[in-house]
Amino acid sequence: MKKIVFCLSLLMFVISVVHAADADELVRIRQNYVRSLLPSGGEQEDLVRYLQQISPESEMSDQVVMELHQLYPFDLRKIQGYLSSQKADGTWPDINYDDKKRSGWEPKMHAERILELAKLYRSDKTEYKGSSEVSKVIHTALNYWFTAKPVCLNWWYNQIGIPKTMGAAFILLEDELSPAEKQSAIEVLEHARFGMTGQNKVWLAGNVLMRALLQNDYPLVKEARDIIASEIMTGGKEGIKEDWSFHQHGAQQQFGNYGLSFLSGMSFFAGLFSGTSFAFDDKQMEILNTLLADGYRWIVWRGEMDINSLDRQLFHNAPIHKALSVGFVALTLGNKEFVADNFPPRKSGSTFTGHKHFWQSDYTIHRRPSWMASVKMSSERVIGSEQVNEDNLLGYYMGDGATYIYEDTNDYLNVFPFWDWRKIPGITSYESDEPVRWKKGKQAVNNASFVGGVSDGKQGMTVMDFNRNGLQARKAWVMTNNFVLCLGAGIQSDSTLAVTTSIDQRLKRDNLLVLQKNKWEIIEGTQQFDGKEQRFFHGRTGYILLGNSSVNSVAHSEKRTGQWRDFMQMYRPQPVEGEVVSLHIDHGVHPQKATYQYLLLPSVSCDQTAAFDLSSVKILRNDENAQVVFAADNYYIAAYHPLKIKLASELSFEAVTPGVYMIMPSAKKYKVAYADPTQQQSEAKAIINKKEVHFSVASGKMDGTTIIN
Repeated sequence: MKKIVFCLSLLMFVISVVHAADADELVRIRQNYVRSLLPSGGEQEDLVRYLQQISPESEMSDQVVMELHQLYPFDLRKIQGYLSSQKADGTWPDINYDDKKRSGWEPKMHAERILELAKLYRSDKTEYKGSSEVSKVIHTALNYWFTAKPVCLNWWYNQIGIPKTMGAAFILLEDELSPAEKQSAIEVLEHARFGMTGQNKVWLAGNVLMRALLQNDYPLVKEARDIIASEIMTGGKEGIKEDWSFHQHGAQQQFGNYGLSFLSGMSFFAGLFSGTSFAFDDKQMEILNTLLADGYRWIVWRGEMDINSLDRQLFHNAPIHKALSVGFVALTLGNKEFVADNFPPRKSGSTFTGHKHFWQSDYTIHRRPSWMASVKMSSERVIGSEQVNEDNLLGYYMGDGATYIYEDTNDYLNVFPFWDWRKIPGITSYESDEPVRWKKGKQAVNNASFVGGVSDGKQGMTVMDFNRNGLQARKAWVMTNNFVLCLGAGIQSDSTLAVTTSIDQRLKRDNLLVLQKNKWEIIEGTQQFDGKEQRFFHGRTGYILLGNSSVNSVAHSEKRTGQWRDFMQMYRPQPVEGEVVSLHIDHGVHPQKATYQYLLLPSVSCDQTAAFDLSSVKILRNDENAQVVFAADNYYIAAYHPLKIKLASELSFEAVTPGVYMIMPSAKKYKVAYADPTQQQSEAKAIINKKEVHFSVASGKMDGTTIIN
């Protein structure tokens, strides 16, 4: 009997110790939560000062941007406005509580203000800490929400956006909440349940985690944490891919949208669980650090994110805001080199250079010390873009080979209201004055599989077999240390509309110039040109158009008027004006096997553009069967079908297997790099000077990667 009593006593003691340990864990997590939400200074101070140089947005929909704005120091004039203008029912007069928008839903501003005031109330940075006036306004605002229970037509706000914002406020205010308020707070958070995939799954689990903390539910906290951590992996249908891009909504590159929320959220949770048994393990932290280093570091240039990474989130100042969000993540994860390279940008140029093709996202980045180029494509495998919740109403062509050149300034920043959306830089499309309309399904897909790229890590070739809406083209990009060569062939259509290829379309920084009889002349308005060779210059970029026959080009330098609301319905109607320069090639109506060839010369002067020696670039083939180039000591070959070609007097080449190749001289021999754009080959073979070269093509998740023999 004594033994039984002793054993029971021991068991009760062990249980009490375990419960005490569990309670201590929850206390530490709460403390970490509060610490993460309040202004802390420290290593973030320099980045916060950089953020302060950017005017805050008045209209926001992007969750990451909203969270970035929470890092601004308290604006006491704005705070005083919140305190003085609140109505008796807890609402604010400048918020439209009857808003029906699916993006940028205005009642979310009410929740954002509650969180901002909760931070103010708990922070020791101002005299408002513990203020009874602030407390009264907070509780009145909470009472409105708990009573009115606003609901958005977009599920995301109800299950993710509102619980995420309000939940953070509830954590800060937990000691201030009455039993009735705490129950109402839990009801708000109960709109979030475990489920879904990718970043949506993480958001929902994070909201459940906050509810579990308010309920002191240790098992639920653990379950939420485990679901969050389960997404820190590669190889799923959505989420982090093996090429270190990020997918959501199917096979669609989402670096700047869901992927950024994922990375930002995971860095937050890494800090939240730090010092507890819930901390991420070494493998999980390695994955997050690699996603930053091998993914996000490639797509941020001089403190701005590549437009090709934004997808549907074409908000005002989006490239700046999203890059800064990555900057704060980099601080948390200890990647100080990324911060030093971008905030502010190094005057001497970027130290991070190279060439990378994201083979699972049909996306190429080429980085040099003074410039960066990017190309976004789509295929039967990869979705090019999407239109969701009234966002990206005009971006139907953004995955059709969009090509951007970035230098010391970003001439594409906030250009969107002034764009001709059928002439996004780099794309081949129909000429029309009709509004751009999305087709069935709201996702843009290219009906071809031959889309990919080959790279030696420094230079490379990207190819796209383009087939959409009765328009076909074979497009290729050769990227070297000094230029980007753009090729197009086999261009044909079944439409009565004219077909064009856009070379560039950006904000006007300086005069757009054309070289006429060895003299640079200013282009004003709209001008047309023809000839076998044409040279243009703007800002620090040169453009050289080439052709075996006359090329018809059109240049614009003009003022335009537009509205952000035209393509992002969250914005209020408000015309804006800007000056734009653009350049495109006119292929005419019903082109048959039309071609184009042009060079982009980044970070040059007009004199360097005029003096550029075209003999250094040899275009050996540019037709629907093959595109072959000799440049920068390498041969670049896109073989859409088996190909035999004499590259030089002492160099013959046969592509037995279609694909994209680089031939690189190496100690009196040649190295050959190969990639399979179709991602369907099990093996590949080429013959160089009668010697067979075999490639064991990677299978599964590594299909489309470069193999060098």
